[in-house]
Amino acid sequence: MRITATKLSDGRDFFYIDDNPEYVSGHKTRELIDPRKLAYRFTSHVDSDGNEVPSEVPQMRQDPLTGDWIPMSRLWAKRPAAILGEDSNNHDSADSAKDSSPSRIDPFAGRKPQCEYQDGEIPDEDYDVVVFENRYPAMAQVAGVPNTTTYVDGNPLWKQAPAAGRCEVICFSSNENMLPANLSVLRMRTIVEAWAFRTAEISQIEGIEQIYPFENHGSQIGVTLHHPHGQIYAYPFIAPRLEQELRHTEAYFERTGSNLLKDLMNSEIEAKKRVIMHNHSWVAYVPAAARWPLEVHVAPVRDVLTLDQLDDQERWDLAQIYITLLKRANKFFGLSSSNAGDSSAKSFASSAAFDLSSGANAANSSEFVDLPYVAAWHQAPVHDSRRSHYRLNLQFFSFMRDANKIKYLAGSEAGMASWISDTTPELIASRFQELGDVDLD
Repeated sequence: MRITATKLSDGRDFFYIDDNPEYVSGHKTRELIDPRKLAYRFTSHVDSDGNEVPSEVPQMRQDPLTGDWIPMSRLWAKRPAAILGEDSNNHDSADSAKDSSPSRIDPFAGRKPQCEYQDGEIPDEDYDVVVFENRYPAMAQVAGVPNTTTYVDGNPLWKQAPAAGRCEVICFSSNENMLPANLSVLRMRTIVEAWAFRTAEISQIEGIEQIYPFENHGSQIGVTLHHPHGQIYAYPFIAPRLEQELRHTEAYFERTGSNLLKDLMNSEIEAKKRVIMHNHSWVAYVPAAARWPLEVHVAPVRDVLTLDQLDDQERWDLAQIYITLLKRANKFFGLSSSNAGDSSAKSFASSAAFDLSSGANAANSSEFVDLPYVAAWHQAPVHDSRRSHYRLNLQFFSFMRDANKIKYLAGSEAGMASWISDTTPELIASRFQELGDVDLD
């Protein structure tokens, strides 16, 4: 693999991460110049009355009841959505006059040759994997803005500070229609390298406390751009979910002298019935207290704190088990020997709850659906002393509770954070086990 760094025209960091042998060898090189003339994201401007308007720097405020920090960014609200527009990328072509059909605006697509460059983020015509700072971040470190805590309305009840974190985008392929589940193991290995590379580099940035790579997939999850991609959030605080886990892992260590996450994995291996797949380096299982209707945790066999600590074999094995998990999850609600007579299962692939516009070849199978999901990497915090008693793990889940039913977070979940499951972990695991071998080696 080869990593090539450059800057976009507004100063944001940009990285090509190549697995194509011609680029890895240096025989071919990537385009490094962004032809756009973008202003710095946090430059003040003058309004129509001639008044200087300061830039909208992301802020965060602390909830006095929970202690949670809440980032607030008007810039984030301006992020692009997958809207339809004129196919201006092809306006110079001879065929454009004949074809007035709308096309999806995709800022993550490669530049189109011989065409006026659009407002896309990629300087080159294609790529393998790219990572870059988000143009519309929820959190950002802004030069000249002191990272100091003040109070809303001068009241010490309400702390506020700059949301001095970092938001990055990672694009998995230049192919807009590629489904993550259809990526090759080689490409997934490149993505794992990107996660590890960015974890190592971002952890050196002053003020960063937690690095969170994740993938949202599907419009039902809230995805606004359908190009295959994930994100990396670098928080200037420890996010509430990780903080809760750290409290429990630390208390468990003080009580037993052992690592809670390792003991959970070993207990699932011993119980066997909820383990859905494993290879030399990783174990995937449905946790005994799963809260989502489709939930899988993936843990390394070896004690590892963060993605950048994985060795080469563990990175390849992760690529294998990750792609296998995505492929099987896409078949989870398809027809099987146990539900072949279930009318809801039969109608699943054509359900209006799912967008099958991409990955058309795969979607032709009655057992396939482009499942909406979240894949969330839980890593040890950067500086917190409790990091040594934590352990790297992936938490993968979907909101779907049936063929065409979404689990909404209603009164109990949204109001009290008290989860009620629609199924059992054993049923989830049993279905996954129907879909393929547990032993991937």
